[in-house]
Amino acid sequence: MVIFSVVWCIRKTIMALKEVANKTILLTGATGGIGSAIAKALSVRGAQLVLVGRNKKKLSELNDRLGGKHLDCVADISTQNGRDTIIGFCENEVRQIDVVINNAGLGYFGAFESMEPSMIDQVIQTNLISQMLLCQGFLPLLKTFKKSEVINVGSTFGSIGYPGFTAYCASKFGLKGFSEALGRELSDTGISIRYFAPRATQTKLNTEQVTEMNKALANGVDSPEHVAEALVAFVSNSQRRTFLGWPEKLFVRLNGVFPTVVDQAITKKLDVIRQYF
Repeated sequence: MVIFSVVWCIRKTIMALKEVANKTILLTGATGGIGSAIAKALSVRGAQLVLVGRNKKKLSELNDRLGGKHLDCVADISTQNGRDTIIGFCENEVRQIDVVINNAGLGYFGAFESMEPSMIDQVIQTNLISQMLLCQGFLPLLKTFKKSEVINVGSTFGSIGYPGFTAYCASKFGLKGFSEALGRELSDTGISIRYFAPRATQTKLNTEQVTEMNKALANGVDSPEHVAEALVAFVSNSQRRTFLGWPEKLFVRLNGVFPTVVDQAITKKLDVIRQYF
């Protein structure tokens, strides 16, 4: 049994290498914690990357760490000019786009009542509206290729509403629904729309309060490298959606079928959660 498991893991790794090698993959949010880990995981497997981010210096440094063999595109996806820059860059500099990974994102933790309206707008704009508009802008180009895909990086909180993450949950619920709807709309074309949902991850996106809360609640937290490896595996298969972590996967299913059970479980933790607002 052990030998079978080892052989299966080796075979899975080889298949992942074959699937990713020589693909051209555009990655937004490339310089962030998860983004840079994804870039590294894809690069070592032979993918050609278009690295997208707002900071030219950070993009250049990332590319240097990856051997300087990839393309940089400095752009802010939250602006129309930035999205036009990305699409124009691909039209002029890239022969083929196999995968677009929408990874740029913004987090916020705190009581919704005290959240500034401008921050609510920023979270929704960055995590949902910008992703939708970038995807829409890419469709004419992606349709010129025989086969391509868009992977929208969401969150477990795109399926489970959680106190303190109200606006973030709203944005990720929206992204999940958008991915599902557009995927079905384009299901008879060569474009696949897919959804990848990590759980809590150790990045600078999390404040100290979130980190301490996760410890107090004994919530599972993944490393960016773990998430990146899972995304590489996702790129290599044909699943429409995937959710990382246990028991998060279970809670996603429970919340869809028996939301009252999840209501009760979270309510029991509410006093602890509020300590970190």
